[in-house]
Amino acid sequence: MNSILCRQLSEDLCCTVEEVSDKNNHFTVYEKRDGRRVYREKDDVFLKIAVVNSKLLFSGKRDIIDWCRETFAETGGEWFFEARYMRMIDDKLREYGRCIGSAHPFYISETPSYVDTSGYEIRRYEQDDIKQFRGDDRYKEAYGFCETAPDMLGIAAVRDGEILGMAGASRDSRIMWQIGIDVAKDNRSSGIGTMLVTLLKNEIISRGILPFYGTAASHLASQRVALGAGFLPTWLELYDSDIQQ
Repeated sequence: MNSILCRQLSEDLCCTVEEVSDKNNHFTVYEKRDGRRVYREKDDVFLKIAVVNSKLLFSGKRDIIDWCRETFAETGGEWFFEARYMRMIDDKLREYGRCIGSAHPFYISETPSYVDTSGYEIRRYEQDDIKQFRGDDRYKEAYGFCETAPDMLGIAAVRDGEILGMAGASRDSRIMWQIGIDVAKDNRSSGIGTMLVTLLKNEIISRGILPFYGTAASHLASQRVALGAGFLPTWLELYDSDIQQ
């Protein structure tokens, strides 16, 4: 398993690198470690779960972690995101005024890939350049304008002066940047998304950072972009949310 990802998951789920790498389920009380990824401005995590190496990592408030340990100590990770387990977790969270907020697969790529950019002008945007796209809904997946995960780098495909697609990378942690992609509606299924994601992940790797890619389990087009750009499915995450949100 990638050593950078092991380090990151150990920070996110409040365990050791060895616990990420072994074959056992682990249950820890959540604490706000400095190296963690923070996706919400209000970091009010009650429960987070990762499926990695066919096993489970749980971190959260003590009451629900005790229940998780009693309930899932011997449960494998292979089928954990099936509806029956999600119902059990959501029902328990609702006792505390919480619910499942997100449950997504994540991908990483460790090596650069060849990409053909012929036919396009490629534009690069560093952190300060990205500010010009604030409020532009065409690029809401590429750029999040989030204080806890600032946008660091963007790459666009341009033809005849028109931006056809934009990929952006956010600094979700010191060692991992996440990639998002937007392609203009009339240019989807053209390979632009895969080309831009590949270019961006190559640049991230060249800077000594591990690129990763998250998407919804039902977003098959996005998953094909990830696979086409040399990413492989590596882990899944579940986060809770306030039931009122």
